[in-house]
Amino acid sequence: MRRPGASLLLPCVALLTACIYGFAGGGLPSHIKTVAVLPFDNQTTASGLQSEIYDQLTHDIQGRLGLRPASEGKADAVVRGTITRYEADIPVGYSANPNQAVTSARRKLQITVDVEIVDQTTGRTLWTRKGLIAEGEYAERSEDDGRTAAVQKLVDDVIDGAQSQW
Repeated sequence: MRRPGASLLLPCVALLTACIYGFAGGGLPSHIKTVAVLPFDNQTTASGLQSEIYDQLTHDIQGRLGLRPASEGKADAVVRGTITRYEADIPVGYSANPNQAVTSARRKLQITVDVEIVDQTTGRTLWTRKGLIAEGEYAERSEDDGRTAAVQKLVDDVIDGAQSQW
């Protein structure tokens, strides 16, 4: 005697098996234990940005992905990129109190990069993103706060990309 839902059971089991085995894990391949983060080429006039991204990315990749640092020649994977745009002082909001002489403004800063993570063992690009934009808001005259937030967002996006690739 056949049950009405029995014909759906086999495709559901196959799909579940594919989810468990075929798509499991995400993240970097298991042979990747070391990484070299190269300083990004800086095509902007923002001084110090290259080292801020490098320092934060190196720190967070080690802590969040558990990879050990290595030189480019010995690393299992390499992270490289180019800073293509840095735009600060983008107006976000403005407020003025008519009872006071004080006004305040919110600004936004954007950093745009092209970035890739390459498996040096296979030569395969594991993850790439062209035109990755990270933003940070800040109070007027506090550009450093916006820059710090944008750099952290950028690093978070790169690490999320490394973790989500199949």
